[in-house]
Amino acid sequence: MIRLLVVDDSALVRRVLGDLFREAGDFEVALARDGVEALEALKTFAPDVITLDIQMPRLDGLSCLDQIMVERPTPVVILSSLTAEGASETVEALALGAVDVMAKPARALSLESDAFAPGLVETVRNAAGARLRRTHRLTERIRRLSMPARSASAGRGKSRPTKPAYVPSALAEPSEAEGLVLVGCSTGGPPALDALLEPLPADFPWPIVVAQHMPRAFTGALARRLDGLCALDVVEVVGPTPLRAGCVYIGRGDADVIVTRRGRELLALAAPADAAYRWHPSVDRLVESARAVLAAERIAAVLMTGMGSDGAASLAQLRADGGWTCAEAEETAVVWGMPGELVRAGGASVVAPLDALAHTLRAAVAPR
Repeated sequence: MIRLLVVDDSALVRRVLGDLFREAGDFEVALARDGVEALEALKTFAPDVITLDIQMPRLDGLSCLDQIMVERPTPVVILSSLTAEGASETVEALALGAVDVMAKPARALSLESDAFAPGLVETVRNAAGARLRRTHRLTERIRRLSMPARSASAGRGKSRPTKPAYVPSALAEPSEAEGLVLVGCSTGGPPALDALLEPLPADFPWPIVVAQHMPRAFTGALARRLDGLCALDVVEVVGPTPLRAGCVYIGRGDADVIVTRRGRELLALAAPADAAYRWHPSVDRLVESARAVLAAERIAAVLMTGMGSDGAASLAQLRADGGWTCAEAEETAVVWGMPGELVRAGGASVVAPLDALAHTLRAAVAPR
């Protein structure tokens, strides 16, 4: 049995969630109405996984999560509202160590539970098996507590290299140096993106396009947070967006991000989610779209932590055709599903731990 702690200040939400997890048959459920009760249950109930609301009295979800990750690191799934404030706080919760997020239904949970329940149960069941590294989470906490204030724009106060304004050069022929980096991740992905992108310099030579499995409400906040941490410019792809060096493009949640060519210019597009792919934004679809407009040897692809197999098949084919691929190593991945499938398929040019990914990527795209 999976020991689940449900933390929410709404008695109705606690009852509905408790009932649907008990009905799933493989959960033992305890309930807490705020962060104070959650920390007590952490000791007395010893949960395998926690669902956590953000807005709560006495001790809010972010403060509670912060203490959980120090006192007894436990997989946490955030259940968040769809407001702008809720999105920013949720992205910060992921950076603090939560492994996944689900958006609460727009209508009352009791009215939407039949549609909401299957995805929630699968997400929480998968999260229960996530691997948390105590030392990494503690380092994250100390770094964040040293900042003047907790906010979604954490990191914006640090000095960042000055970046030149972008002037499109649609009339120029594609150069020999034209290339593209593709990144895929899911469960545990936001902190992994921090580790990959923050060390990269502002003059990184290739554009980077990211498919992070995440609901639509949260990818904009994720892009804004990463933009504050990185020397690179980071934006969410919401429409046709020219790709340029020194920039990172985050695929919009609940849609797919694809690469196309308009004349001599590469663009990223937000495309409606394709039902042929299970996860969104789809890593497989992103890689396949890039392959249609760019030679394999001009593509570098990185597959990081995440449940399932999205990206494994397309990256394996990319490597077979002459592209460069990298899988996050098992010892650092919160969930070694996606990168593990790539390694088992023989599709990884390199397998590297999280703290070596940025260096490994820079070496792969360096001019030869």
